[in-house]
Amino acid sequence: MQGFVDFIQAFLGLGATVILPVVIFLLGLLFGQKPGKAFRSGLTIGVAFVGIFLVIDLLTLNLGPAAQGMVDRLGVSLNTIDIGWPATSSIAWASTIAAFIIPLGLVVNVIMLVTKTTKTMNVDIWNFWHYTFMGAIVYTVSGSIVQGLIAATLFQIICLKIADWTQPMVRDFYEMPGVSVATGSTISYAPFIFVVKGLQKIPGINKLHADPDSIQKRFGVFGDSMVIGLILGAAIGALAGYGVGDIINIGISMAAVMVLMPRMVKILMEGLMPVSESARTWLNKHFGDREINIGLDAAVLLGHPSVIATALILTPVTVLIAVILPGNAVLPFGDLATIPFVIAFVVGASKGNIIHSVIVGSIMIAVSLYVATDIAPLFTDMAMRADINLPEGSAQVSSIDQGGNIVN
Repeated sequence: MQGFVDFIQAFLGLGATVILPVVIFLLGLLFGQKPGKAFRSGLTIGVAFVGIFLVIDLLTLNLGPAAQGMVDRLGVSLNTIDIGWPATSSIAWASTIAAFIIPLGLVVNVIMLVTKTTKTMNVDIWNFWHYTFMGAIVYTVSGSIVQGLIAATLFQIICLKIADWTQPMVRDFYEMPGVSVATGSTISYAPFIFVVKGLQKIPGINKLHADPDSIQKRFGVFGDSMVIGLILGAAIGALAGYGVGDIINIGISMAAVMVLMPRMVKILMEGLMPVSESARTWLNKHFGDREINIGLDAAVLLGHPSVIATALILTPVTVLIAVILPGNAVLPFGDLATIPFVIAFVVGASKGNIIHSVIVGSIMIAVSLYVATDIAPLFTDMAMRADINLPEGSAQVSSIDQGGNIVN
């Protein structure tokens, strides 16, 4: 048993950029692709995710220090540190139940496909860590492995059902036919789609509209997504108290994010479409004429400029909300670069309207901070069991990604 656990942990240690290409290659063979074509699809997707995560790292390296600079300038002290999703995923995989989650998750997905209770074939195995964390919470509280696995399974079922529900939006707004998203940190905020719909019915507010295309038509070159990234990045640097050189640097970095992310997603779709078509042909042959979608990491949604623009605006807003929110103890830090994942469905529901997305996103962040504050004692206990060192000056740790996850 320990050997199996060690193998699973070693495999997961390879990261999404290795795991996903391997899974896509094997799926390609399963669905009747020739080995060479399946290999190319897997490799293309691997290359695309390397590019996507490099761009996300660019966000992380710039937004984290900038957030700390903004907090320092405000002179506030919050004693619960947002340690971010990398540390949170480590806590999840260190759990006793972690080794069971991948085989259990695959079985559950297959059963749901066969029984026609989902249309999503989720190949995003790396992000099963969200299910693992959910299960680890219940296991820590109850001491029961069975209850932990039931919780993880329920979370997975919720993710798959929401992935089905939001797929038309992914298809139409994000222009990704045959793709759905079941990432735990994204689907948990899907209920806020209803808040967007309500906001769009309020007189006056429903007339407020700004998206990259309308901004570019009105402001010309200053409305270009690359220039928007430059302006928003520079604004974040200025709020953090940076010098002129650093302000320009963060501005150009955010401009690069706006340009590079869509191109990485385009490469990913180039690798995915052959597998998607083969999967649909194979499934229709064996299960009838059914709509089957490939479940991918929510990172594929970050290619839309409205998502990144909204996230950049929400970065200083998140810090401000954390400071003024009564009862909040969480200092946003590690998961500031996760904001694009959190708000992706809201942006899609608003059809790229940045104003509506920022308003609803602010409400989401406030709710998430309260949840993250409430769960901090349990989160800290789990972190200490996983030998995660607490950041200097913090009494507790939590995160926006999973600590603030409303499904938890």
